[in-house]
Amino acid sequence: MKLAVESKGTISVALLHEALLQIDQSKLDMQHILRSVGISPEILNSTKARIAVSNYAALWIALADQLNDEFFAMDRHPLRRGTFQLLSRFVIHAQNLQQALQQILQFFNAVFDDLKSELCIENEMAYIIMHDHDQPKRMFHYATYLMLIHGLICWLTGQRIPLNQIHVRCPAPIDDQDYRVRFCEKIHYLSNENSVQFDASYLSILIKQDQSTWYQFIKNTPQNLLVRFKNPHASSAIVRKILLENGHLYWLELHEIAKQMHISEITLQRRLKSEGLNYQQLKNELRCDIAIEYLTQSNYSIAEISQKLHFNDSSAFYRAFKKWTGVNPSAYRVDHENDEPVII
Repeated sequence: MKLAVESKGTISVALLHEALLQIDQSKLDMQHILRSVGISPEILNSTKARIAVSNYAALWIALADQLNDEFFAMDRHPLRRGTFQLLSRFVIHAQNLQQALQQILQFFNAVFDDLKSELCIENEMAYIIMHDHDQPKRMFHYATYLMLIHGLICWLTGQRIPLNQIHVRCPAPIDDQDYRVRFCEKIHYLSNENSVQFDASYLSILIKQDQSTWYQFIKNTPQNLLVRFKNPHASSAIVRKILLENGHLYWLELHEIAKQMHISEITLQRRLKSEGLNYQQLKNELRCDIAIEYLTQSNYSIAEISQKLHFNDSSAFYRAFKKWTGVNPSAYRVDHENDEPVII
């Protein structure tokens, strides 16, 4: 198995807990569901664990099937199975992004009870204003809602629509790195309103998709929404890309990375610190992500994975992986159960 430069990566186990928080698990055999999508329940007990994006996407689908709700049961009105397909197929007929985005917001306003949105344009900036029905939601709630909208408008225009900043009324989660990597670095918590800002010039972009490209998009959703339109300007994302492209992964020094980015080493250190990272942490995260990808997406033995990640022996890899994730590598080698999860 050769890792592509656009390696899918992982998400924190905290997001998995957030996804399950409002689901009435008494009605579901959650251990069965988790194992059916390749996630060991053991992983949920470690705060440091990471989940392969492909496994998280499979869980999203499994829960949507079981609950008949594509929105993790977070709204009083379920987002019935197939609703996102219907919406995405409908908006390909819009003329430009502004028309499509207005239709998307109108559609969700008609479906959801707890969150209503509007598009506002002011001083060459466009804003998606999200109005809560009652109390502020969790960041996971806003982020999932925004992921559906942002992922769709990026696909419709054939490019990533950069987000300048996000304001939300809720307090910051314990770890918001995944949100900053997916959306933008400037996320402001405990704000007076919920809003997403981007340049209004993007609203005039013509819709580039049609029925033929729609099939491929839907086939790869929700994974598309999770990774395809990540924030490419985050310094950590740029460094990861350089390391993957070099193929050395861990042999480059920080000053060599900075040189390729045409900035000073001190500037790069400062930028990584603003994202809650240092260079050693980033390298460890990348090694961990690659290890998880090998463990979940290949048949390589532990010894082979250790060698590919430049460890002297398997025991050194075991120790490092346990330090990174809090669990042994074997926890990621889950036997997928072929029968469908069932509602109890």
